[in-house]
Amino acid sequence: MRATRPLLGVALLSTGLLAGAFGYGVANLVPAFGSVPIEMRLDFHAELMRTNGITMQTAMAVSALSAFALAAVTRARTRALAATAGLMTVASFLITRFGNVPINGRIKQWAVTAPPADHAEILRRWELFNDARTGTAVVAFALLIGIALRRAGGAGRPGGSDQEVGAPAT
Repeated sequence: MRATRPLLGVALLSTGLLAGAFGYGVANLVPAFGSVPIEMRLDFHAELMRTNGITMQTAMAVSALSAFALAAVTRARTRALAATAGLMTVASFLITRFGNVPINGRIKQWAVTAPPADHAEILRRWELFNDARTGTAVVAFALLIGIALRRAGGAGRPGGSDQEVGAPAT
């Protein structure tokens, strides 16, 4: 069904942006955090969390909703892949909400006071949560890419992915 194409496009775009933003953080921001004095890291980290909160939450919401919507309008293997992509995005959200966000709150306090003696261990935990949410976002994106590639490879063939992704074959 042609209505799935825009839905797949939205899912790919939002999930790609999410995975890309998290990936950029892992590849560039976290190493930079480790190369500057702790006071600078805390100030920058607190400001970054303030400015990107809405953007990242929006990307996570659009990614999950579009993947689940794609699962709802497809069937067979495509449905399973889209639903799994949605679940991976929800996992990114849950890791963020219950792992990174509480630590972000502590980092904001440290930026105006001082970090505790065990701050290195707490920051290491934040980085582990960051790696985990990045991984789940990348998996979600890869699954959606797989759907797009299957559709492209089967377009126009009897029994190809166009029939699987759209309405039941006639």
